[in-house]
Amino acid sequence: MDYKIIVLDLDGTLTNRDKIITPRTKEALMKAQEAGNIVVLASGRPTAGVEPLAGELELSRFGSYILSYNGGMITNCKTGETVFSSLLPGESNRKIIGLAEEHRVDILTYDGGEIITNNAECPYAIAESNINHLPLRQVEDMKSYVDFQVPKFLMLDDGDYLVTVEPKVKAAMGRDFSVYRSEPYFLEIMPKGIDKAQSLARLLEVVGLDREQMIACGDGYNDLTMIKYAGLGVAMENAVLPVRQAADYITASNNHDGVGLVVEKFMLS
Repeated sequence: MDYKIIVLDLDGTLTNRDKIITPRTKEALMKAQEAGNIVVLASGRPTAGVEPLAGELELSRFGSYILSYNGGMITNCKTGETVFSSLLPGESNRKIIGLAEEHRVDILTYDGGEIITNNAECPYAIAESNINHLPLRQVEDMKSYVDFQVPKFLMLDDGDYLVTVEPKVKAAMGRDFSVYRSEPYFLEIMPKGIDKAQSLARLLEVVGLDREQMIACGDGYNDLTMIKYAGLGVAMENAVLPVRQAADYITASNNHDGVGLVVEKFMLS
C-alpha cells in the first residue's frame, strides 16, 4: 500500500520516557515529510501544548497538521488555519464548574496559551501544566471568568475518588457530552462524538486522501478509534492490551524507535 499520511499519538508513542523524540525517529519523520508525506500529531493536549514538538519536526515547513484536544481541533501548521473545531456550548460552562464545586474536585480549562484553574496548587493541575509546558493561572471565580467557549474541561482529583464522581457527572451532563477519564486523576468533559478517528475522517476530506493511505500509531485507550480506523493501525510494544489486540501491526516500544521503524518500513522503503 502507498501510505501518504501518518498520525502519531505523543506521550508513549512519538516521545520516549524522557518526553523526547529519538534521533532515529526524528530523522525518519523528516525524510517522510521531504518525500511529500503528511505527519499529524494527534493528542489530548491543547494545541499550544503540541506546538513545541510540531516545531521540532518542522510541520509548518511541510504543511502537516496538529490534531489537539483528542480530536476537538485540527490546525494546519503551515497556514495556522483551524481546519476543524468542536467547542463545548458556552451555556454548559457554569453547569460543569458547578458540578466540580458540588463534588469538591478541582477543575481546569484553557485560555489561549494558558491553563486556567480554580487551584494552582493542585498537583494534577501542575502535572497538566508540566506535560504541556504551559503556564498555570489561578482564577478566583471560574464561573464568571469562563464566559467563552472552550474545547474541554478537566476535573482533577485522586483516581480512587474520581471513579465515584465520573458516573454522577455523566448522568448530570446527559447524552450530548462525552465524559471519560483520560488518566486516573483526569476526568474530561468534551462535546459528544469527538474522538481521534472522527476528526481524522474530516482531515482526510481536506487533504484528499482515503483511510487506506493512513497509518496511525498509538499506545493508549484514546488511540483505539484511530488505530481501528486507519488503513494500517500500529500499536507500540508498550501499548495497553486492547490497542495491541486491535492493531494490524505491533512495532517496538516508544523507547526503542518504534515510530521511526514504522516510517522506515512502510513509508521510506
